[in-house]
Amino acid sequence: MNKTLRGYVNTYIGYSESLSHLIYAGSDFLLMPSRVEPCGLNQMYALRYGTIPIVRNVGGLKDTVLDYGEPGGFGITMEQSSVGDIAYSVGRAIDLYENKPGQFEEIRERIMAIDHSWTSSAKKYIELYESLK
Repeated sequence: MNKTLRGYVNTYIGYSESLSHLIYAGSDFLLMPSRVEPCGLNQMYALRYGTIPIVRNVGGLKDTVLDYGEPGGFGITMEQSSVGDIAYSVGRAIDLYENKPGQFEEIRERIMAIDHSWTSSAKKYIELYESLK
């Protein structure tokens, strides 16, 4: 390994639940430019750890991440998984991190408070069903 990268780059081939949580918790952003995403748990793990998701507006990602440019937004979204859209979104993340530290920290604090638990989801379903009476 290049000595200038020692301590910055590492490789692990395999699966480790504990390592994945350390990576989520130690990251500032999670990049998920998925072409399809039927569910999307990764962005919800990231949110819990205060890691801002950068996602394509598709499937479960569209349902769970609102762009920070929108009122109440807390993530970075893109319409396509093209190189241009990904580069633009990463550029927005860099701008947020480097030039808007107050907003960056406010978003991180807010996303850790989002409740994606089954209790919260079940309550919403019950409210919906009761409204149909």
